[in-house]
Amino acid sequence: MPTVDSTSRTKVTSLMKTRIDPKSVTRRSLLGLAACAAAVAALPGPGHAAPAAAASDTAQRIADHFSSVATMSGEFVQFGPRGEQTGGKFFIQRPGKLRFNYEPPSGYRVISDGKSVVIDNSKLNTMDLYPLSKTPLKLLLDERIDLTGKRVKSVKEDDDLTTIQLADKQFFGNSTITMMFDPKSYDLRQWTITDPQGKDTTVMIFNVKQGVKIDPALFEVDYERNYKLNKPGVKNDNR
Repeated sequence: MPTVDSTSRTKVTSLMKTRIDPKSVTRRSLLGLAACAAAVAALPGPGHAAPAAAASDTAQRIADHFSSVATMSGEFVQFGPRGEQTGGKFFIQRPGKLRFNYEPPSGYRVISDGKSVVIDNSKLNTMDLYPLSKTPLKLLLDERIDLTGKRVKSVKEDDDLTTIQLADKQFFGNSTITMMFDPKSYDLRQWTITDPQGKDTTVMIFNVKQGVKIDPALFEVDYERNYKLNKPGVKNDNR
């Protein structure tokens, strides 16, 4: 696992105890990042939930702050299907670009170039490609998170976290993304994406740096390799 400083470790441990039931995290922990999911996620934890029309000024300020961060990088922990966890490093560049490098022995990389999201498994030599617009990641990577529209399912404001749940039926059915922010610093702490069976993939981030310079090559999708691996007639025994 990546090295976590003492402050971040305390926050991660606390959130694990209060916000996440590892047994409920899905088998599709990685694919959930890109799948066109169709389920409604339950908001975790106690607190007051407000409908979209009543989203508070505080919640909108938090969303606006997150949207204003053009680039960010850091480390992540992802919770898997039976309580296991994986980790690695991530990079985000708004709008639309993202990269997750999973640490060994995982062979996974998740890359979004602003148009497509690719799940690349170098160990199995497989690639799965999805339109970014058809995944919940689009809501995470949008230029602005507008809490006045129909995308907002609910907002929860607790002392330790502000939780915003978003969906967009027009583009990806009933799939949802639930984002949790620090109500004081307005920083993103974690997000959960729901898969087609209504189960959750949770990613927690730490050691985050904002406004960093990121090599554009990190967000490049190898479309030629994807075509070669997935073109009609190609047999892949690893699928």
